[in-house]
Amino acid sequence: MKQLKKDFQTVTKEFKALTKKASELTDKLKKTAAGRLEKAQTAIKLKSPAQHAAEALKVLTKQTEKLIKAVEKFEKDKAAKKAKAKAKPAKKAAAKKAPAKKKAAAQTATEQVVNLIKRSRKGIDVPTLIKKTGFEDKKIRNIVFKASKAGEIKRAGRGIYVAA
Repeated sequence: MKQLKKDFQTVTKEFKALTKKASELTDKLKKTAAGRLEKAQTAIKLKSPAQHAAEALKVLTKQTEKLIKAVEKFEKDKAAKKAKAKAKPAKKAAAKKAPAKKKAAAQTATEQVVNLIKRSRKGIDVPTLIKKTGFEDKKIRNIVFKASKAGEIKRAGRGIYVAA
């Protein structure tokens, strides 16, 4: 988009320069002796194409300026959408965490995991804890590690945990 904007600006500058040169050429033709002598005959022929070219260049200049403004507006809108998109996930994350805090008031994640382990007779492994609690693997493993260090649970075998 930036390149397109630069191209439009370059084209606009070139159109302005061409418009200026067309005006200068028209003025030079008017001032020449041949232009004065054949003013009546050539004025219609020479003036008309030069004027048409100048008018066409002016129209093109206006159109390119409108395009540049449209591109700038598009870029601003795009930036605003990105800013909103970045802001929304933060709000959603906060909204998702709020219900978790309500559940945490009733029972913490550690309490949930330890209670599941205490209720199992043969012991329970991490994949089963993940399925029953819905917590991530890393979270379960951290809870199990801390609970075993605190003496609430113990290892019954490789990856199997039971009440202490």
